[in-house]
Amino acid sequence: MINPQTKHVCVIGAGIVGLSTAWRLMQDGWQVSVIEEGAAPGLVTSYANGAQLSYSYVAPLAEPSALTSLPKWLLQKDGPLHIHPSLSPHFLRWTLSFATHCTSARAHKTTRDLLGLGYLSRRVLREWLANVPASWATAAGLDYRTNGKLVVFRDPAALASANAQVNYQRSLDVGCEQHVLSPSECVQTEPALVAMQSKLVGGIYTPSEDVVDSHGLCKYLERLIVSRGGSLHYDTRITGAVLEGRRCIALKLKSQSTFLQRVKTVDSAGGSDLSEFKADFFVVAAGLSSRELLQKFGTRAPLLGLKGFSITLDCEHGIAPSMSITDSHHKIVFAKLGNRLRAAGMVDLGRENREVDANRIAALIQQARDNFPDAGDYGKVQTWAGLRPATPSSRPIIDQTAFDNVYANIGHGTLGLTLAAGSADLLADKLAGRTSSLPLEPFTFKAA
Repeated sequence: MINPQTKHVCVIGAGIVGLSTAWRLMQDGWQVSVIEEGAAPGLVTSYANGAQLSYSYVAPLAEPSALTSLPKWLLQKDGPLHIHPSLSPHFLRWTLSFATHCTSARAHKTTRDLLGLGYLSRRVLREWLANVPASWATAAGLDYRTNGKLVVFRDPAALASANAQVNYQRSLDVGCEQHVLSPSECVQTEPALVAMQSKLVGGIYTPSEDVVDSHGLCKYLERLIVSRGGSLHYDTRITGAVLEGRRCIALKLKSQSTFLQRVKTVDSAGGSDLSEFKADFFVVAAGLSSRELLQKFGTRAPLLGLKGFSITLDCEHGIAPSMSITDSHHKIVFAKLGNRLRAAGMVDLGRENREVDANRIAALIQQARDNFPDAGDYGKVQTWAGLRPATPSSRPIIDQTAFDNVYANIGHGTLGLTLAAGSADLLADKLAGRTSSLPLEPFTFKAA
């Protein structure tokens, strides 16, 4: 077993997964450095996502109905999920593998695996956030609370399917408390739903779910890491790696910052400093960028960027839901963060860019206004688009690469915020060589 107190680990990526990994390793006593290409923590996928910590809602995208829905996803451009066909090798390999996972047996197994990881994440994250100083929470914009989650349905068949999922999860005896509600009970539980009560056929209420601002959590974790003596290096791009046999000796970095003092050379093309950054172990947790990074270590990462969108509006003087709401019909989630309401949703496959699509945002605004017409001024929303790096199975990869001292914590898809803390815990177990609280086999490159 490795003694962390004598070892240095470099985490690549300062999004929610990378920073969770770094903080969990520091708790074990590792010397930790974080390298991030962006200018600050959590500016890409983690910046303005749905904000719901949905520990009990982890059913995979890959399930039997996905195949029958394929024609609709191809043709319905304004639907919650749309596929833009691509000849990219990444897209073709991913979609073919995705199809093999669309069986009931595989979907049930994935659900079991993700529920276990979700509940581990809930325990770990709540420990991290149990005694946050008020000044730190305010400075970070954390907006964390346990507020429960209510999924509402407009279609009887969809509610029946969700009820079957509730019964299945209950049969697993994993401590998942969920209640099926009538339309009137939905409004009693969340009065802000009154405007859409006539459209509802029922809902499923889970009291144990949480909400947190993902970007705020990234800033909070950054502060924890620095307070414990960790280092974070921004505006730093990895250009290569120094390899010896089955080990990585150092990363080759190009940085706009001044922290790099090791083995300086001159980049004749750009004129900026190039350096080698040494560590005993390396963890790749850089979102979709991990796909390219892992190629430097002889490892193919089966990732595809699921493009999603969000809007955020001031709801201080409006009528907004106090608990997390998911509109199952439009596949939109709503989370109240202090005096802000975040609405997020949609999955676009085949367009791996972060451009804000005006048509998708317009649809999101219309659907949010349909649910909560008096929440705030929908003419003054903040918009966002991001790529959620997903594996074909919907399970993240928490595994060793082809190199002995290089690991990956990637591929969380739409559940990155929910699963980050638990994934970090499993990665820490794997790196230390100790027995994990969950089986690690489902979260390997082979299983993805």
